[in-house]
Amino acid sequence: MFQLDHRLQQDCLLVTELPLSLVLLMNDSQYPWAILVPKIHGAREILDLSIAQQQQFWVESACLTRAMQKRYQPDKMNLAALGNVVEQLHVHHIARFRHDIAWPAPVWGRHPAIPYKPEQAAEECQAISQLLEELKA
Repeated sequence: MFQLDHRLQQDCLLVTELPLSLVLLMNDSQYPWAILVPKIHGAREILDLSIAQQQQFWVESACLTRAMQKRYQPDKMNLAALGNVVEQLHVHHIARFRHDIAWPAPVWGRHPAIPYKPEQAAEECQAISQLLEELKA
């Protein structure tokens, strides 16, 4: 049975649920940062998914990327699946800007997270969810 890793639960907000994956928003207002987590028990690597699941995962990832590009109009979208701390398969989708505080370096460990204010978090989650619905992930 699928369970979201406790660190992702702790650090993220639920945006929506897609056919294969959960879409989470990293609770750090310094970067538009979403995380896609396939709801597959025990998946640690993309290769742990069936071929059909891999295809669906990449469809959902592309849809999330398009939604974030539409919402934030970033200079660059960064996608990463590291899993060094959180072993559960998850892919980071981070909208990067030449003016963000970590540019051009990776965002990990650069600056302490600044959580969203509740109303801002709700607005971001709703906007991303609505764009995903329009794009039909």
